[in-house]
Formats: sequence, C-alpha cells, structure tokens
Amino acid sequence: MNKPLAGVKVLELGTLIAGPFCTRILAEFGAEVIKIESPDGGDPLRKWRKMHGETSLWWAVQARNKKSFTANLKHPEGAEAVRQLAAQADIVVENFRPGVLEKLGLGWEALSALNPGLVMVRLSGFGQTGPYKDRPGFGAIGESMGGLRYVTGFADRPPVRTGISIGDSIAALWAAVGALMALRHREVNGGKGQVVDVALYEAVFAMMESMVPEFDMFGFMRERTGNIMPGITPSNTHTTRDGRHIIVGGNGDAIFQRLMRAIGRPDLAAAPDLKDNAGRDLRAAELYAAIDAWVGAHDAEQVLAVLEQAEVPVSPVYSVADMFKDAQFAARGMLEQVALPDGQALRIPGIVPRLTETPGGTEWLGPALGAHTDELLAALGYDSARITRMHTEGAI
Repeated sequence: MNKPLAGVKVLELGTLIAGPFCTRILAEFGAEVIKIESPDGGDPLRKWRKMHGETSLWWAVQARNKKSFTANLKHPEGAEAVRQLAAQADIVVENFRPGVLEKLGLGWEALSALNPGLVMVRLSGFGQTGPYKDRPGFGAIGESMGGLRYVTGFADRPPVRTGISIGDSIAALWAAVGALMALRHREVNGGKGQVVDVALYEAVFAMMESMVPEFDMFGFMRERTGNIMPGITPSNTHTTRDGRHIIVGGNGDAIFQRLMRAIGRPDLAAAPDLKDNAGRDLRAAELYAAIDAWVGAHDAEQVLAVLEQAEVPVSPVYSVADMFKDAQFAARGMLEQVALPDGQALRIPGIVPRLTETPGGTEWLGPALGAHTDELLAALGYDSARITRMHTEGAI
C-alpha cells in the first residue's frame, strides 16, 4: 500500500536538526527525500552523540528513508546538479542562514524560476525578514527568545532547558505542516509554489498558550513555577516512599474528587470551595501537602494501583529504561527493531503519527555518505564518464 506522500519529491539542503527533522517526517510517510551533503564529511550529525563504528546512532534515525547525494555547492557542476534536482522537486527544505543559498545561485528566485510549482521551506533563527534575519540562531536561541526558557525551571533558580533540542523539533513540525499546506494550496488553487518561512523563535513563541493576551490585558507575566502550573490544580510531581517520582494530574473537577477520596481525604473532595480550579488554586499549598503526604507514605506500585483504580491520571516519570519495559510502548510499536548494515540489532523510535490506512514506516536507516549520488545523477542523464570526472574534480 502506498504511503500518503508517495510521489512527492523533496530536496533537503540542511544539516543537524530542524531542517533534517522536517524532512525525516516527510520521508517516513513516503516522500522521496534527497539529502544534499558536503562530500567533505556530510552532515555533522553523523558524528554527534553516541557512535557505532564511524557513524552516530542518531543519524540512523534522523536520516531514515532518505537518499544521500554529495555535492560541493561551491563547485559550478555541483551546484548545477542540485539545481537540476530542484527543478524536479515538489519541496526544497533548507536551514542555512538567510542569503547563503542566494550567493550559491540556489535561492528562491533562482529555483522558482526553474520550477514555478516549487514549495521552498526555509528554517532559520529569525526568519527571512526583519532586523535580526542575518544573525545566527540555533534552537536554544529560539527557545530563549520565544519565551520557553523564561518559564522553565524553579522561581529561585536560573531558567533551565529541556533535555532535548525542543526548539529545533518544534520548528521542524511547523515546517512540515507548512510544507503540506503549501502543497495543498498548489493542488487546489492553480499550481503556484511559495515560500514557507519558519523562524525558530516564532515556532516556539506560537506554543506559548495565553501568554500574550494575559500580558496585554492584565500586565500578567508567567514566571517559573517548577513542577506546578498555577491555575491548573492539582497537577504536580510527588515522590513515593521507595523514591520514585510520580506525576499526578487531578485538576479536572470530577477527577479531583476521585483523587481526594482515593487518598483518604473525603473532606477535601466535598469542600464547596474546591469544586473548580480557581478555588483549588487558592488552597494549592494545602492540597499539594495532602497529596505529598499520602504518596510519600506508600511505594510506587501501590500509588499507581490505587490511583489507576480511581481513574486518576498518574504515571511514573519514565527513563528510557522504563520505556523499554513498558507494555504500552510495546503494543503500539514505539520501539522498532531494525538491523544496522553490519547486522547489529538496534531499536529505534517508532513512527508518529499512526495512520490506519496509509501508515508510515522505516524503509532503510540513515544511508552512507553519498550512497545515492551516482544513481541520481544517472537518472538526470549524466553518463558514467561525466560522473567519474565530477568525483575526481570534487564537484560531488
């Protein structure tokens, strides 16, 4: 069965996280993604974090289902080959600093002249316009300027980051959504392509819930509040007698009453002023003390059993080791078993989201550098002598 993006051709001009994560999503659902890499080592992600042999395990996931095409973009023939690939593409995804591709003859004006239906997705720190557009900007900068870092952590300590490159990943998701919206527009409104301009700081900023209107109307600023969120009470992290950290979400009105009865506090369940979030928020310290005391008096297994029986949202804070043992992860195929080229077994993240009729899947893991260069050039009409010469001259 065809995947939903079968027949869509994507050219990736990017490295590391935001752009390549966007194209990873498209590749997982059937798009033909051609990743352009420098012949001199390729994407730095190939060497990031834990390695198996000469290649990172992250690469196996981030580049799955992609084709690797090496091209020296500063060499005339290398750049020309990329232009020819772009002329056949539906989408180009790039995450260079604004202006870099223009200097190489691979910017929007040049590529759209070759391919008027092209959708060009441009990810950068600050977008293609504005006074900051030429500044370098990584995901960490986007998280800071977009507001996420300011509200993350505890009030008496400096802001902290999440343990992953969340700003890049959020931007990648917006980029994938934008690319598909632009394709849909092209299909139904006359075939014209367009630019999808994703700034990392804006991608994060778009996730900041009610921050803007609350400040505009009331001058209210969200601050760091640790593991709780004022106005959504009770929802917190508690520690069991045997030292496990447990998340308990009792902020729904009916759920709160079930939670209080489950922990032996029917008096709080029945209190008229605790029937909604606003009232509970006024007595948050008291409620958290009651839950802390009950959770701290029991082992994790008992806490989970009691609260699950009471239909209260609850979970341990999972490490990856917990995920590997979890029945839900297993049942939904979230730890996919594959084999590396040398036969080494490896589990990688399963595909998200799940489509019932046209699911995504892993066709192959991140390829060797330049693994598809020759076949893609041959498909463009290059003969073997020319391909050999381009290799020799460092064009590819």
